[in-house]
Amino acid sequence: MTKSYNKTFKSKSTLLPKIEDFVLDIVKKTKISEVKLNKLEMAVAEAAANCVLHGNKSDENKKVEVTIIVENNKLIVKFKDQGTGFKIDEIPDPTKPENILKNSGRGVHIMKAFLDNLEYNFTPSGTETILTVII
Repeated sequence: MTKSYNKTFKSKSTLLPKIEDFVLDIVKKTKISEVKLNKLEMAVAEAAANCVLHGNKSDENKKVEVTIIVENNKLIVKFKDQGTGFKIDEIPDPTKPENILKNSGRGVHIMKAFLDNLEYNFTPSGTETILTVII
């Protein structure tokens, strides 16, 4: 059985906790383990912040669409911003010595480590970040 939940938020950094709460309140109703929930919580915070700050450049006229799909043993969380996207292969590896002390550039690396799958779908209307966790 598949359940789907959707909500759209203004692209405001002050709304990041509300975006995270929306996702986590639904996720907590599934059979997800505490360990996976904690990891997903970090990935959700990172994905939401990336959409608002990088994708939409904190433009409050833009939106972040959040979709949560719960199907059997899989949880999919999608974030869609209205940004122009980025080149994933141009993100520097944050584990290399020359990048260790940089203040940014760790988000994608962190999300990949915490999720079963991380995908990006680049469209003319924005970038979709797709987080998948097996529960």
